[in-house]
Amino acid sequence: MSKKKSKCGSCGNEIESSAKICPGCGVKIKKPFYKKWWFWLIVVFVLLVAIGSGGEETEDVSTQSDISLTEIDITESIEDNSETEIVVEETEAEKDSTEKTTAKEVITQKIKETEKKTTVAKTESKETLGQKNAVKKAESYLDFSAFSREGLIDQLEYEGFSNDEAVYAVDNIGVDWNEQALKKAKSYLDFSAFSYEGLVDQLEFEGFTSSQAKYGADNCGADWNEQAAKKAESYLEFSSFSRSSLIDQLEFEGFTHEQAVYGVEAVGY
Repeated sequence: MSKKKSKCGSCGNEIESSAKICPGCGVKIKKPFYKKWWFWLIVVFVLLVAIGSGGEETEDVSTQSDISLTEIDITESIEDNSETEIVVEETEAEKDSTEKTTAKEVITQKIKETEKKTTVAKTESKETLGQKNAVKKAESYLDFSAFSREGLIDQLEYEGFSNDEAVYAVDNIGVDWNEQALKKAKSYLDFSAFSYEGLVDQLEFEGFTSSQAKYGADNCGADWNEQAAKKAESYLEFSSFSRSSLIDQLEFEGFTHEQAVYGVEAVGY
């Protein structure tokens, strides 16, 4: 078996691998550095350092991931807070808008009231002396008695006011003519007996419209049977009647047959 050979690093002659001195040039032969024990110690040390560095890099990566996640959480928190601030700002804006609307409504109402007062003031300033006095006279009549619109105009004209002055006064005193009809109906019933039909006729005679007269009769609270009895009694106070003729007279006054019979029986027939 041939021995392994190598070249001398100094002269280039082939020598045995186990030779310690070159037989050609006499130079001492050195072992390659990778065959020395301290080389492999260094290699092992470097590997250990590399493994340790790899672990730290892993931890760094993990730490960096944690930091990134934290940054994301903070960003999301900021965004959430921003959204909350936006909602709050919108709520405040809505509140301001509502307050502005309410203030606007109040101002509009005040303007309308002022315009109304101004209109009334202008109207009053344009009133003639005759119109002013007609208004006062109409109000004084209504303080102690009930009138229809037509009846009050007639009364003012009777007092000497012109038709224009009387109409102006009646149209500018704010009267509820239905209530006037009701007051007049009650005043009639205070001193005389009436049937429903007879009371409506009397109110229309006073100048109330048909609907106003019916309103007064419908709401006066009269018991029409009792009204028939009172009317029968008043007839018998100044004249004599048979039972049948008294029933006929009550029916002529507008009472129904049943009401007339009730009235006649109430007085003793």
